[in-house]
Amino acid sequence: MTSAAEPTARTATWTVSVRDDTGPIVLAGLRASWAPLAKQSVIAALVVGAAVASALSPWLIVSSAVSMWSGVGIAVVCLAVAGLMARWPAVGRVELLVPALDFLAVGLLRFGTGDGSSVFTAIVVLPVIWVAANPGRRHVVWPIVGTTGTLLLSYLLAPTEPQPSELVRLVIVVFVFGATAAVTNELARQAGRQLDDAQRRRRVAEGEIDRAALVQQSLLPTSTAELPPELRAIGVCIPARSVGGDFYDWYPTPEGAAFTLGDVMGKGVGAGMIAAAVRSVLRSTIDDADAAAAVRRAAAGLATGSSDLTSGSFTTCFHARGDRAGRVTWVDAGHGLTLLRSADGSVTPLRSTHLPIGVGTEWTSQVTELGAGDAIVSVSDGVLDLFGGRLDALDRFAAWLANRADPQLVADGIAEMAARGEHPDDVTVLCIAYRP
Repeated sequence: MTSAAEPTARTATWTVSVRDDTGPIVLAGLRASWAPLAKQSVIAALVVGAAVASALSPWLIVSSAVSMWSGVGIAVVCLAVAGLMARWPAVGRVELLVPALDFLAVGLLRFGTGDGSSVFTAIVVLPVIWVAANPGRRHVVWPIVGTTGTLLLSYLLAPTEPQPSELVRLVIVVFVFGATAAVTNELARQAGRQLDDAQRRRRVAEGEIDRAALVQQSLLPTSTAELPPELRAIGVCIPARSVGGDFYDWYPTPEGAAFTLGDVMGKGVGAGMIAAAVRSVLRSTIDDADAAAAVRRAAAGLATGSSDLTSGSFTTCFHARGDRAGRVTWVDAGHGLTLLRSADGSVTPLRSTHLPIGVGTEWTSQVTELGAGDAIVSVSDGVLDLFGGRLDALDRFAAWLANRADPQLVADGIAEMAARGEHPDDVTVLCIAYRP
């Protein structure tokens, strides 16, 4: 971009929207580092709650207070380790050590609250699911081993001869929790595969959108070298997405130059395709001095039937043809967002009652004579959002425009406001200045 201090410089400004793919990855990493803490918080709360309830309730058994509170201590230590994982993700390499210790904690809790009659044995399902949700069939074996250790811990702490019915019960419990681990592991595997497929499709779609964005940006003019020196053109286009429905254009004509600002209803690739089609058809009318004829040809070129790309859509458009003497023939196809900023600072809207392309069928041209220092400024409705988006937004923009004599300042000001935050719609501005 050349300096605004050169009043006769012919300048083109364009903006490319770049997507940052690291955001979702960073967020996913943050969620992954906090996941152990969330899981362990539930287990620790249940273990602590079970111990407190057993100590306070006359209906619950406390067969070994030392074992019960030892289990609580292990669960709390595991909670602290999970907290370290959230603080330092590198500690997450030993994440599975936490559910392994939870098996021990639940085993001690079970032994301390009545062993075979303990009502808290079911807590073991939580570390079972924690381990089994990891990829790999080996993570089905470890929950079975952990569950078996939890149930047999009481025989290690207080060796007794188990009854046959007790052995059968223990086998059934291990089988049930083993089946739970297998089902959890398979569901996690399928979910992971579906996530991988979705991410792969997303990468493919993003690649196509990026290429479409590059194609669309390549259609925007980047130089005014071929325009008459009397006509200065400046444009800014900042799409709300990678691909937008706004576009601006200029090109030399036998009499001088042609200028266009269009706004396709909608956003995304579909709107971008329509914008490219409208631009191409308008450019094909380079030898026609009537601006309205160019719009009529664009409407006819897009009206290919009820099933075509543009059915149900429309394009507002401001199209102008200017000559070296400052005579501008223009047509407004339902746009209504074009202003004439005179050299004395006054601002006058250039409006008509014509309908947009895709809705209307007839358009007629109007003529405006530009004097030295005059400029025509056309914007998309996304610019109005920068000025509040209310009914008085166009008036506020006109007042803002009145204080900026140099079109370069207009383009830079709009770009600066758009860069301050998210904007729901594409932001586009086209300035046509007459410098005889």
